Amino acid sequence: MKKKMKLIRIILSGLLLITMLISACSDKKKQSGIAAAPVKSDIKYTCPMHPQIMEDHPGNCPICGMTLVKKSGQTSERAGISLNTVLQPVNSSVIADINAISPEEKSIPTQIVAQGYLDFDTRTFNNIAARFSGRIEKLYIKYAFQKIHAGQRIFDIYSPDMVTAQQDLIYLIKNSAGETGLINAAKQKLSLLGMTTAQVALEVKSGNPFYSLPVYSPYAGHVHDMPHSQMAGVTNAEAPPNFANNLPLSIKEGMYVEKGQNIFNVVNPHKLWAVIKIDPSAVAALKINQSVKITLPDMPGKTISGKVNFIEPTLQDGDKTTSIRVYIDNMDHALKVNSLVNANIQTRSAKGLWIPRSALLDLGRTKIVWLKKGPLFQAHQVNTGIINGNEIQITKGLSLTDSLASNAQYLTDSEGFIKTSGNE
Repeated sequence: MKKKMKLIRIILSGLLLITMLISACSDKKKQSGIAAAPVKSDIKYTCPMHPQIMEDHPGNCPICGMTLVKKSGQTSERAGISLNTVLQPVNSSVIADINAISPEEKSIPTQIVAQGYLDFDTRTFNNIAARFSGRIEKLYIKYAFQKIHAGQRIFDIYSPDMVTAQQDLIYLIKNSAGETGLINAAKQKLSLLGMTTAQVALEVKSGNPFYSLPVYSPYAGHVHDMPHSQMAGVTNAEAPPNFANNLPLSIKEGMYVEKGQNIFNVVNPHKLWAVIKIDPSAVAALKINQSVKITLPDMPGKTISGKVNFIEPTLQDGDKTTSIRVYIDNMDHALKVNSLVNANIQTRSAKGLWIPRSALLDLGRTKIVWLKKGPLFQAHQVNTGIINGNEIQITKGLSLTDSLASNAQYLTDSEGFIKTSGNE
């Protein structure tokens, strides 16, 4: 009996020793981390453009490279958001993780940046018209854009009416020398029809009429051809002549012209104007005599200083921009008509609330921002003022304490219709 009790004690001692050894080994493994399994996060990250991408860690989208964002609707991310918040209509509120900004109140010097082109100054246009009917005997103007000066002989013309008027004067001088009143009236008629005083005196002295009468230009400048419609006596104010496509000249030697018909258009090349197209959003800040800096892409380094000389009161067909004119001197003929120009117009300093243009969404008649209301961004209508570069002035609808999304387009559903509290 004693031997059995001793054997039982030995067995129990052995079992206890084995249990202690196993427990010690387990503690060492836990301390060394051999048996510790990595804990994976339950939060998923996805790409806003490619929702099929799903990762359990932050990073970039392997397709487009955009930064991955937390997938909406996760318990760990949206803890504390009530069901009523989640059930808000998506066309007026959005749950999103996006940077929020606040409006800035400041006064900044504003400017208008616009583009345009160079054109002839139509104030310098002068038409040379036929004072009497006849046939062009000799033409001294050979090509468009030919430079002429005042008093230059431009063509010779044969006119039966002029020959008759000259013969009347010669007859009065020879047969009624005492009728000074009639003689002076005949001379004045020839002068009004285009003959110079020297020509009339030479005719009286020689006693012979001019069958081919020279015509002189009363203007200086570059010669431009008249459109065919105006050559035929039909004027069309809505279709100005295209000076880039008027070669060769329409008038030829041997052609007959009618009394009052426009033959040439003489333009002063020393005077041009820059026609600048202004966006409707910037017209409110536009005033006469504002300073303008003009640069030309074709002439790097050249800057032309001017001012707003004229604001056109009407809109052209198919063009919703407002056109202004800046008068420019072109004495060295370096500037070419139809060249593109860039204009920088200095306006007044504007004080108010300013936000980045990316934070505003233009819906046509309505302009909105996304105001941050707790976890939500809600569509909110605002009124805007002038635009200065990448900033836009807010005249109504925001305060300094408001917080809004930095990118309004990002929160907008392209297939939805945005509703605001004032535009249901």
